[in-house]
Amino acid sequence: MAHRRRRLGLTVGVLLAGTLAASPGAAAEATDYTIDVDTSRSGAKIDDSMYGVFYEDINRAADGGLYAELVQNRSFEYDTADNRSYTPLTSWDTKGAAKVVNDGGRLNERNRNYLTLAADASVTNSGYNTGIAVRKGERYDFSVWARTDGAGRAPLTLTLHDASGELASARRVTPRDGWAKHEVSFTAKRTSATGRLTVASGGAPVALDEISLFPRDTYKGRENGLRKDLAEKIAALKPGFLRFPGGCLVNTGSHEAYEEKSGWQRARSYQWKDTIGPVEQRATNANFWGYNQSYGLGYYEYFQFAEDTGAMPLPVVPALVTGCGQNKATDDPALLKRHIQDTLDLIEFANGPVSSEWGKKRAEMGHPEPFELTHLGVGNEENLPEEFFARFKQFRAAIEAKHPEITVVSNSGPDDSGTVFDKAWQLNRDADVAMVDEHYYNSPQWFLENNDRYDSYDRQGPKVFLGEYASQGNTFGNALSEAAFMTGLERNADVVKLASYAPLLANEDYVQWKPDMIWFDNDQSWGSANYETQKLFMRNVGDEVVPSEASGTPATSGPITGAVGLSTWATSAAYDDVRVTGADGGPLLTDDFSAGDAKWSRAAGRGTWAVEDGAYVQSDASAENTLVTAGDKGWQNYDLKVKATKKSGKEGFMVAFGVKDTGNYYWWNLGGWNNTRSAVEKGVDGAKQTLIEDSTTIETGRAYDIRVEVRGRQVTLYLDGKKWGSFTDDKVAEPFRQVVTRDKATGDLIVKVVNAQGSEARTRIDLGRGAKVAGKARVTTLAAEPGAENTKDKTPVKPVESVFRGVDDSFSYTFPAHSITFLRIKTG
Repeated sequence: MAHRRRRLGLTVGVLLAGTLAASPGAAAEATDYTIDVDTSRSGAKIDDSMYGVFYEDINRAADGGLYAELVQNRSFEYDTADNRSYTPLTSWDTKGAAKVVNDGGRLNERNRNYLTLAADASVTNSGYNTGIAVRKGERYDFSVWARTDGAGRAPLTLTLHDASGELASARRVTPRDGWAKHEVSFTAKRTSATGRLTVASGGAPVALDEISLFPRDTYKGRENGLRKDLAEKIAALKPGFLRFPGGCLVNTGSHEAYEEKSGWQRARSYQWKDTIGPVEQRATNANFWGYNQSYGLGYYEYFQFAEDTGAMPLPVVPALVTGCGQNKATDDPALLKRHIQDTLDLIEFANGPVSSEWGKKRAEMGHPEPFELTHLGVGNEENLPEEFFARFKQFRAAIEAKHPEITVVSNSGPDDSGTVFDKAWQLNRDADVAMVDEHYYNSPQWFLENNDRYDSYDRQGPKVFLGEYASQGNTFGNALSEAAFMTGLERNADVVKLASYAPLLANEDYVQWKPDMIWFDNDQSWGSANYETQKLFMRNVGDEVVPSEASGTPATSGPITGAVGLSTWATSAAYDDVRVTGADGGPLLTDDFSAGDAKWSRAAGRGTWAVEDGAYVQSDASAENTLVTAGDKGWQNYDLKVKATKKSGKEGFMVAFGVKDTGNYYWWNLGGWNNTRSAVEKGVDGAKQTLIEDSTTIETGRAYDIRVEVRGRQVTLYLDGKKWGSFTDDKVAEPFRQVVTRDKATGDLIVKVVNAQGSEARTRIDLGRGAKVAGKARVTTLAAEPGAENTKDKTPVKPVESVFRGVDDSFSYTFPAHSITFLRIKTG
């Protein structure tokens, strides 16, 4: 992941006029829509693994999240390399003499730091969020590695408490000379979300490391296991696959090992061998998302979780080309060879017999049976397609030579289109790659407009793994747009073999990315509207598509209309000689700023705008989205000309047209994305989507002549007198979408309908004359206002089960406004 995102709702602009009110199933002479289903035929086969989950340690998804450990920074490894605010004692309070040291007395070579605690001193851990959460009557397992400096004993007193007092009876352990693990358990006397754990020394000094507190009741009762409520919510989806461990953290940072030779490199790509074996011997790392990663949750636990949920494991390994804005190819043949061998060893770890080197290590961890790995991804969102693909081919050749049964997955970069996407797909097609991982995060409007995205994909080309997608918000309006898009994924199940919403988890107090599917704090969790939508689709997939066609909503689009604007993003820029003329050449706006800036409005209210030396200058190089506007919102069919000069900062400048307000506009973003490319972006209700882009960058201090021609819904753009590009924005944001699948095990037809508009949709459903169907259907409906959002305190978006009596080979059903409806119809 490497995109700017916004958390936004959805307003669908196409509404039906004159729709009569009717309850679901009410017959009507007139219908707004028709769905014709050919039950005598079968379409694309749908794999059992069609929908799954993408797990990445982002938003504290691992430590402080799915990994059930309750102690934060349990091994005193936090460092400024992870986050500038960190110290080795982050989340610890000390009394008396306590010091973190890094010397030869450490627990082991990879566990670099440990704590020395003087006599009659203590350390107290505050956990995550508001504190350590415990529930009355539940057991919690404490452990610590400790040693004394001599032959004597050093008793430790362990207390679990909050501001109101004791949460469990105090316990004691007595370390001796030499590192040893000490274990006791607590039973909570009452429930609290603000607990603290204190370890206090007695009359002798002691060294401590790996201080841990785990709930006994983990998911499936696993040791070193998973937080039960989060794991159960994921399992309730019935995911077809689990993609792990990321995401940007897979391929960012150094690709060196965690060892003395590399200087114990902290910011490393995720390397699976760091994450297996005893937890106290696993490496630590600086997570790409700005915090520490303990690797207590590692590859063995991921494989175990996939097995426990019935999901196909799909690990992703680094390709030695960084993505996610870093964009660097590592040219080190020996290092590349080592990573390729590590990948072969991973396959052996997952599938090898116990007699093999890595199969034996899996068995030693408690799983002699293989994990049945069948798919493996190489790389993630690389922006250097040729450099990535040169390395990918070496990975693939080595894997296929030794493990031809493994499907090796490539990717197409971080966007749904553009030069990187096109080049990556060309390379993948030319090399006959089996599967390509696509990622994109777009506006709800984009998802409504692109239901047919995969209709035109080559049926004989690489298959698609849609590994990351979301519509930039957690409202039900966002979920509606995603559901409408998912009907197109299912219709094209012969091309789109795997799909996963992203990201999966977010701790509400440690958020780097929105939206997310499941939210939580230290003692509660809740599924978003998107979660409920994904669950409905995952639990009602079917085995094959049944051909069907639906009528559409009458289009009501007109020409692009709106005012003009200027903006910057983390850049200072100067604008001059603005001129807007009608299609007939008549002047609409002329401004050389000789008379000030009275014609312009500070729409965004950000940045520092002033007339300087006869130009309009935005001088704050740190401000983002500083939009100012001029003109009439009713303008159409006009030409906009302006001179723009970048003065300083990270990017270039933006010239806006078709501006209705700060959430609805078009702008030509020249030198965006840290001055790596340029694009026209369309904003709809605050959410953005890219319409056209290229690799143009902007030079500081150079004046550029910009010209935008708007004609109807067609736009042509010129840079310094040369045509830069053009587009026609005429895609229909269809709010009524459907797909029908067949569940062979139950004999059910599953009619899936999304009505993403503010009017009910009276619909005639024709299953074909003489179709043998039961007279009733089981119905599951998600319906809410578009702005509705699930929180820890309320769940306005939740499924409603009902029975519809009135099914026949042809029948009428009224789908509620703003709804997702699944009808399961028995066939005979």
